[in-house]
Amino acid sequence: MIPRRVLVVTGSRSEFGLLRSTLDALHAHPETTCSLIVAGSHLIGPNPTVHEVESRYHVDGVVQMQLDSEPRTRGSDAHAFSRGVKGFTDLFIDLEPDFVLILGDRIEIFAAASAAGILGVRVAHVHGGDVAIGVADESMRHATTKLSHLHLPATRRSADRILAMGERPDSVHVVGSPAIDGLDSIPALDDEAWSALGAPELLVQMHPIGLSDDFERTQLTTLLDSLSRFGRVVVMAPNSDPGCDGIRSAILESGLPLIEHLPRSEFIGLLRRISILVGNSSAGLLECAALGVPVLDVGDRQAGRERGGNVRHVDSITGPGLRAIVSEMLNDPRPAADTRFGSGCTGRTIAELLAGLDLNDLPVRKRWHS
Repeated sequence: MIPRRVLVVTGSRSEFGLLRSTLDALHAHPETTCSLIVAGSHLIGPNPTVHEVESRYHVDGVVQMQLDSEPRTRGSDAHAFSRGVKGFTDLFIDLEPDFVLILGDRIEIFAAASAAGILGVRVAHVHGGDVAIGVADESMRHATTKLSHLHLPATRRSADRILAMGERPDSVHVVGSPAIDGLDSIPALDDEAWSALGAPELLVQMHPIGLSDDFERTQLTTLLDSLSRFGRVVVMAPNSDPGCDGIRSAILESGLPLIEHLPRSEFIGLLRRISILVGNSSAGLLECAALGVPVLDVGDRQAGRERGGNVRHVDSITGPGLRAIVSEMLNDPRPAADTRFGSGCTGRTIAELLAGLDLNDLPVRKRWHS
């Protein structure tokens, strides 16, 4: 039997961390061959995270999308998308995959799905059907669903949304979230490693929501001022979406310790040590749910997303209201682990599906199912 050729696309540091268990399972499976393309935000910044990817896997191609010379704006994202479609098209023609495997909703993922759809290459999409109405990625996630042939949602609720969009029931498989894979094997950071990162009690991770740098800077400045009375506060760097320069300015002006990037094992180890994660990162809804880490979700970036009992939400980032909630959370018992996003075997499940599915059951020419 000829091994199934699976081409995995990674476009950002956070999504690469989620894809690792699936990449490992695909490389280990006797009936799949796995190629990897690195794109997008992996290739920009003073310390490009493509180096972390290359340290673990062979990279079969790169697609330059964002440019360090461009500011992070909606316009630059649109130009990056167009470069992505061209770059993915060239590589897909050259590598001839049976499946392109993608995860999430960023512009890198939408560009890869668009190129594959036009070329007639089957797309397998992880984490489709989720809702996050606070950012532009929301519409790109659902557009990617309509471009995909195999749907790998994390929960039953997300699967039901995919079915409501007219996708065939036999193409939808609830697999859990790969964010849960391997968590049990990662210990908390030891005292030395924790102290080296600023020994945070509160870890702040705010990503931009696509508004102006001035707006993003003011929002984070206000939030950090409100948190200033609580223990040790450390801030994670934002992603590279429009508005990130404003967030970075606020962090530098605050004088608080900044963590640019952590490999996944260190990030999970840090989450096990902190008292609260504050911000708008999906890690608060996924990994922190499974770990039982308290999360204060701020603003509407994750609006509509499923969340466990570990998450409290605030729209306002100012004044005594937010401080009162943080005080309560610091005194409350640590929440129980939430298992709604899977049991930790998502990567292996995805690899088995990609290896074993009959391609005749997933026609390239899709039809609306009612």
